[in-house]
Amino acid sequence: MTTWITICDTCKREGWDGGDMALTDGERLAALVEHRVSSSGVKTRRVSCLMGCSHGCNLSIQAHGKISYTVGKFSPDDDAADAIVRFAELHAQSETGQVPFRQWPAGIKGHFITRMQPLPDDA
Repeated sequence: MTTWITICDTCKREGWDGGDMALTDGERLAALVEHRVSSSGVKTRRVSCLMGCSHGCNLSIQAHGKISYTVGKFSPDDDAADAIVRFAELHAQSETGQVPFRQWPAGIKGHFITRMQPLPDDA
């Protein structure tokens, strides 16, 4: 089962307009995350707006039948991208999507916004 990292590519952190503005912060983070994904159990996709603007650099980690997470407040840098991808790999390896706290990469701690239970099966 594939774990998806859905990355908001329109996110702009405070102060974004003081830079070169060639790319949004979300686009920068997306490129860093995409470059690191090598696991066959993890894929990425970009979307325009996850509606978490006050948490700049948002993304979701989700898979069918598993707990899903929304995380944000990231800087678009290598450390954040490494932590995001490592957490997604752990999510992919977990039967339920739940990753024990002791296994969380340090760079993802403090970035969780929501945790959503999987939708019930209608069958």
